[in-house]
Amino acid sequence: MQTYPSKLLELAVNELAKLPGIGRKTAMRMALHLLKKSIVEVEALGTAVIKMRNEINYCKNCRNISDQELCAICANPKRDQTLICVVEDIRDVIAVENTSQYNGVYHVLGGIISPMNGIGPHDLHIDALIDRLSSGAVSEVIFALPTTIEGDTTNFYLFRKLSDFNITMTTIARGISIGDELEHTDEVTLGRSILNRTPYESILKRK
Repeated sequence: MQTYPSKLLELAVNELAKLPGIGRKTAMRMALHLLKKSIVEVEALGTAVIKMRNEINYCKNCRNISDQELCAICANPKRDQTLICVVEDIRDVIAVENTSQYNGVYHVLGGIISPMNGIGPHDLHIDALIDRLSSGAVSEVIFALPTTIEGDTTNFYLFRKLSDFNITMTTIARGISIGDELEHTDEVTLGRSILNRTPYESILKRK
């Protein structure tokens, strides 16, 4: 059990260690680093985090994070509104955008179906996606979910759920290794996977 010379330092380390990927040793280094900074710099960091948490919005169309009611992508008239790329979370939007190979819009599910983790279809933003398709303005939906069992399960569920709509359903090409997350895929590979997407039905026929 580690001892601390200050209860305040211990409290800061405990909170920092709750962040993903941050162990207690890293949390200690971060806390001591902040302790060396000026009060103004530390307050700026604290204010930015609190302001983000309290004031950030979720786009009413796609559920991407936004400072406004509509995110910059959905509000951009140059984006192809007939093309929707379905992703697991906001990190995937950032990953695809970094490829500069996609000009449509997105739909953020907020997760993928995972019974082991207690996540079912009703925990995701699937009904909102169906509402968007009901307008009749969408011509293609791209499934850009992780190449994992959970990702494939979610793809198949969406395919069945959306099959009544007169749309093309495609999936990103499997240039991405099985089990990979989109956010960890290099931009060139991910960009090619978007450009070389294939009809989802052809994936089903191989199984």
